[in-house]
Amino acid sequence: MTDKLKGRNAVVTGAGRGIGSAVAVLLAHEGASVVVNDPGVNVDGSGHDAGPADQLVEEIRAAGGTAVANYDSVAEPDGGENMVKQCLDAFGRIDILINVAGILRDRMIFNMTEQEWDDVIAVHLKGHYNTIKPAAVLMRQQRCGRIVNFSSISGLRGNSGQANYGAAKAGIAGLTRVVARDLGRYGVTCNAIAPGAQTRMSDVVPESARQLRAQRGMAAAGPPPTVVERTPEQVAPMTVYLCTDEAWNINGKIFHVAGGIVSLAAEEAPVRRIQKDGKWELAELVSLVPANLLFGVENPAPPPPDLDLPGRPAPQTQV
Repeated sequence: MTDKLKGRNAVVTGAGRGIGSAVAVLLAHEGASVVVNDPGVNVDGSGHDAGPADQLVEEIRAAGGTAVANYDSVAEPDGGENMVKQCLDAFGRIDILINVAGILRDRMIFNMTEQEWDDVIAVHLKGHYNTIKPAAVLMRQQRCGRIVNFSSISGLRGNSGQANYGAAKAGIAGLTRVVARDLGRYGVTCNAIAPGAQTRMSDVVPESARQLRAQRGMAAAGPPPTVVERTPEQVAPMTVYLCTDEAWNINGKIFHVAGGIVSLAAEEAPVRRIQKDGKWELAELVSLVPANLLFGVENPAPPPPDLDLPGRPAPQTQV
């Protein structure tokens, strides 16, 4: 223990299991007092169980740390307000907010129901808003604070069968960059982690579905081949580092964290362009876009070779 966060108070959502649990334990190990939020739902968001939050609080206290349990849902505005208020009531102020809570409702977009869409957006994207808003009011007044959000490769690069989840996680990346600009002048930072770890959420997709998507070229890129082990505990150190005083000038950034690898995500910026004076003609774009803007750029999910598509060049026959 280095007591890097001694005297600091944190709220961690989804802290009963997986990455959230590992983050909460490390925060407490470094001296922070922690509100362990977890309603104990199933991976799809159903059910309720106070056990995961209670068990982690007991674990933290047994190790000499300070923690209290919270069972509110991040999907409800009152839930976010309640956990921030509980941090104030229990510890006096809030210094750190870490948004890990999430659910999955995997479905191909043509089969996805509106309810499956709404439920995932509510927990992930709206859930981040529901906690950030009340925390930001206080952190702005204090002129200091740390917010760490959780995005995903599914939102940053795409993953088949996760339109709802990917849209939410991409939204969280954008939210992170905007909140960083809104709060930076007040001494508050907001960053995001895109984790790679074996958790119950990552295990929920059947292996048969993974293989089928991979065969059809629809799967997202996996971890680098050098990443042998991917545990929640390996995600926690970078997450907690972003909450320290030493990270005061890191703001609006997204970090990929998996195993022993930490990498800074590239900012969204134009990489190529074509330009002319005036309006482009359609015929010009038909010629120049493939040859210039998209030269060497692969389609992430190309149609099979035997699918007859208008505009597709005929296959070359060998003589």
